[in-house]
Amino acid sequence: ELQEAVERVIAGLEKKNRVLNKMEKERVAYHETGHALVAMSLPGMDQVQKISIIPRGVAALGYTLQLPTEDRFLMTKSELENKVAVLLGGRIAEETIFGEASTGAQNDLVKATDIAKSMVKAYGMSEKLGTLTLERERQPQFLQLPVASERGDYSEETAREIDCEVRRIIDEQYGRVTRLLEENKAALQQGATLLLEREVITGAELKTIMGKP
Repeated sequence: ELQEAVERVIAGLEKKNRVLNKMEKERVAYHETGHALVAMSLPGMDQVQKISIIPRGVAALGYTLQLPTEDRFLMTKSELENKVAVLLGGRIAEETIFGEASTGAQNDLVKATDIAKSMVKAYGMSEKLGTLTLERERQPQFLQLPVASERGDYSEETAREIDCEVRRIIDEQYGRVTRLLEENKAALQQGATLLLEREVITGAELKTIMGKP
């Protein structure tokens, strides 16, 4: 009951009346297995507890449940890059198996792009732009009142550099995940097949398929 409560809060109510056709269900199975495989292959990622292709909430056709083993208050550059990689795992799994992407990865792409933008604009994690922040709430010099930050607080040239750096981060992780899933294609196929049969599998079961202890 506690586990169900957690999943209801994270992903919404189960929508078993939302029936997917065979092709859609297969895509969702590979998509979610892709997320899970990448999460299990990279260091520092939250443990994969469960992979499901039972639709939940308003739009989720499936989900991969990752739960942290401890409270975290800081994240390193490499951990943020790994988070981007995990978010791209679903879309790239679809491309690896079916040769093209679907609209199912839209929310993943929003999150991945937001992380990459924060790395460049807020956290000073771009070697090209240097150790500075381009995204902050500005305050008047003498009056401590909140003032909304303006997007145009840097030059057009800097804006182009930001776009290029965000693209570079996404592209680097895209290439990395593509190679990772190609190397683990057999596990991806076996995991998705088992998920199609059962609709829900555990992270431990996928680990066994991957040959991990």
